[in-house]
Amino acid sequence: MNKRKREEEEEEEGIRMGTDIVWQTPANPPHPHDYIFRNGIRYVKPYYFEFIAHVKNRWAGKTIVDLFAQEFKGRPYEYYVSAVKCGRIQVDGERVPVSYIVKSSQKISHFVHRHEPPVMACEVPILQKELDVLTVCKPASVPVHPCGQYRKNTVVGILQAEHGLAPVFPVHRLDRLVSGLLILARNASKADIFRQQIEGGLVRKKYIARVVGEFPKDELVVDANIDYNAREGRSTAEVRDSAKGKAASTKFTRISSNGAQSIVLCEPITGRTHQVGNYQIRVHLKHSGHPIANDMLYISDETVNRSSKGSSADRSACTSATALTSSIEEKVVNDCEEKSNVGFSIDPMCTNCPNLAPKGYDTDEEGLWLHCIQYSGPDWTYECPYPDWAKLTQTI
Repeated sequence: MNKRKREEEEEEEGIRMGTDIVWQTPANPPHPHDYIFRNGIRYVKPYYFEFIAHVKNRWAGKTIVDLFAQEFKGRPYEYYVSAVKCGRIQVDGERVPVSYIVKSSQKISHFVHRHEPPVMACEVPILQKELDVLTVCKPASVPVHPCGQYRKNTVVGILQAEHGLAPVFPVHRLDRLVSGLLILARNASKADIFRQQIEGGLVRKKYIARVVGEFPKDELVVDANIDYNAREGRSTAEVRDSAKGKAASTKFTRISSNGAQSIVLCEPITGRTHQVGNYQIRVHLKHSGHPIANDMLYISDETVNRSSKGSSADRSACTSATALTSSIEEKVVNDCEEKSNVGFSIDPMCTNCPNLAPKGYDTDEEGLWLHCIQYSGPDWTYECPYPDWAKLTQTI
């Protein structure tokens, strides 16, 4: 293809972009027809979306193409050249040449064919629905709220699409690979009350984990600082008087054991808010010599041999929700699969088409055997049933 023909096609794409495509923004709510269910996986039908950013001081002085190529490396340089030429990248709402030098605080729009990462095709069961509080059983693999490449494939997005529940305000954090109780306030004032109680140390949290080995019968309290290593992408436990990391303490109590693995109650006592239910429990279990049995970030080769892999933790977490509404969920998923056997528009400029999922995402990803079962405050308690993976089979 010669240069002139390519430029003509890019010009045509720019015209089509302005006339035929309906661009979504964060203001556009998700709908049930946005999802595609295949082989137990929930996909989001790719859609056109406008990403908006403002030029940071360190970006100023770069060409628009160099800015994107250096700061957003998920696409090749040639894509950004074409995107600028056809108007899919704009500055202050205007098309600019590829040599355009950006200035601080300018608005940059990137119009993309958005592919969201897939999650397990689990229902999000509603546990309690009150006037100003909603509690659900969050499945593993589903993020709580829009973040990164996830927008519709989130608990907040699914609740809005499938239950018409919006707005909702997540009160606490559960990592994407963690399942269990999630509390959502139904108005900003109630969310602020929860926030004050959590920050004031008035809220207790309980999780259960499935760990490697026979956990001690006696209660175990781990006091060890949590130090995050950005290079390795994980945290380590440091001795309490170490200058490294932040102070944290977690109480563990064995619930059951079959010798090879144990079910353990985990109660964070102190620690940074964002660590609770996340790295604190995982790191402290690793520090105790009994890491979560499928936590490949913290488990060692030695402990892998001591633990049977079992079933996919994502699917196990799904069955914890299924235990609540098994027959209903099966009907919902099957009905969705029947109704979502449709294709989607292929975008000629998209670097992810014709695949449903964006590049680099594995549909076989496992969740963690870590599940939130209870949150309690000064005058309230919310609970979530145990997942099926908490039932250990006896070893011979």
